[in-house]
Amino acid sequence: MRVVDHTHDPQARSWIDSANSSAAEFPPQNLPLGVFQAGGLPRIGVAIGDRVICLGTLAAAGLFSDPLGVAIHDHVDLTGLMSLAVEARTQLRRQLFELVTNPQSRLATDIALQQAALHRLADVQMLKPVEVGDYTDFYASLYHATNVGSMFRPDNPLLPNWKHLPIGYHGRASSLVVSGTEIRRPHGQLPSAQEGAAPTFGPCRQLDYELEVGAYIALGNRLGEPISLGAAEDYLFGITLVNDWSARDMQRWEYQPLGPFLAKSFATSVSPWVVTMEALAPFRAPAFERAADDPAPLPYLQSPGNAESGGIQLQLEVSLLTDAMRQQGLGPQRLSLGSFGSMYWTLAQMLTHHTSNGCNMQPGDLIASGTVSGPTRQSRGCLLELTWDGECGKPVPGTQRTPLKFPTGEERLFLAAGDEVVIRGWCEHPQRRTIHLGECRGRVI
Repeated sequence: MRVVDHTHDPQARSWIDSANSSAAEFPPQNLPLGVFQAGGLPRIGVAIGDRVICLGTLAAAGLFSDPLGVAIHDHVDLTGLMSLAVEARTQLRRQLFELVTNPQSRLATDIALQQAALHRLADVQMLKPVEVGDYTDFYASLYHATNVGSMFRPDNPLLPNWKHLPIGYHGRASSLVVSGTEIRRPHGQLPSAQEGAAPTFGPCRQLDYELEVGAYIALGNRLGEPISLGAAEDYLFGITLVNDWSARDMQRWEYQPLGPFLAKSFATSVSPWVVTMEALAPFRAPAFERAADDPAPLPYLQSPGNAESGGIQLQLEVSLLTDAMRQQGLGPQRLSLGSFGSMYWTLAQMLTHHTSNGCNMQPGDLIASGTVSGPTRQSRGCLLELTWDGECGKPVPGTQRTPLKFPTGEERLFLAAGDEVVIRGWCEHPQRRTIHLGECRGRVI
C-alpha cells in the first residue's frame, strides 16, 4: 500500500513557514495536488501551507525530467499525472518534498522562480482537478445501507446480494462540480402522499447531502482485462471529498426498478484537492472486520494485503451553515463526525469488482464510496439518517423523525434555501503529522 519513507517524517519542516504550524492543513507530509487559476489558463498545483506551487512553472524551469515533465507540461489538469505508473508518481512526491523542505533547493534559493511559481491560496480560484470521463457511485457502508433499509424494509433491511458484492450505479460525470459551486434545487416527479394517486411535478422538497469519499483512477485498464485485487492499489491515484446531493422524495418515487436517476444526476460536489495514495501510506489500516456469520467474499475480492491494510484512517466531518446563522455571524454547526474505517468494502474491492466483467477504466475516472455512516447516530452521513429515530438494524415500523435544532431556533429535517453544507476530512495518527483533504462546500439556492 505504497512505502512509508522520509517524506512522511513527522519532524520534517518546510522553509515555507505557514506549512509548519500545528494547525496547517497542508504540511510538507501532505502535498495534495489540484488545479488552480490565477489569471490565464488553468495550472496544475501542489498545496503547501497557505501557498500553492505551480508545477508548470517548475517544469518549464527544467526541474522535472520526463515522463513527469511531459505529464505536467502537456496537460491543464491531473490527467497526465494520473496516467503515470506508480514509480513516477512516487518520484514526483519525493521531488516536491525535496523542493519544499530543503532550504538549499533551487526553489528555495531562486527568488525569481519563487515569485513565478508560488501563489497565495487565498488569491487563486480552485477548479476541478480533472474533467472526469466516467463516475461510479457505490453503496459500501453497512450502517448506511442497514439504516436506509430499516426505514423502508424494516423486516429485511439488507437485500440478499449486499454482503457479497460492492453495490454501485453509474453516475453522471457532466454534473460533477468543484467545491464552492452553488447547488440549484432540482425539479422532478414527486410521489403523492395519497396511495395510488398520480405524482406531481415540482421542486424537490426533501433535498439532502451525502458524505462520501472519492478515489481517482490511475493508469486505466484495457476493455476485457479485469484489475485483480492484488494490483488494484496501483490503479488508485488518490482520494478526495465528495458530496453526492440527493433529492430524497424524487428518489423514493423513481428508484424502483432501475435505481437512482434524476434524484442524483443534478449535481455532485468534489473537493479541489487530491491527496495521493503515497501521502496516505502511514494511515493505512485493516479492512472492516466482518461479523463471524457474514459470508466470506468470493476469492476475487479477497487478498491478504487488502485485509491487512486496505482501509484508511480517515476522519470525516459534516457541518451546516444556514442563512440565519450567517447573518448573525455564527460559524457552521457540526452535524456529524465519523470514520472511513466503518466502510464494509474497501476502495480496492470496489475497483476490482467494477472491472471484474472487463469494464475499462480510464485515468481520471472517479469512483465514490457511497454515504459514509457509522454505528452511532452522531456518525450518520446524511440528514435522512441523522433525523431518523430508529436504531441501526432493528426493525422499527412507523419510526418518527426528530429535526435537527440550531442556535438560531431553526430546525431541519432536510435542506432549506441558503443552507451551506461543509464536508471536511483528515488523517491523524499519534506518531504522524495530521494531513487534511481540504473541504467540500456547496450552498443550496
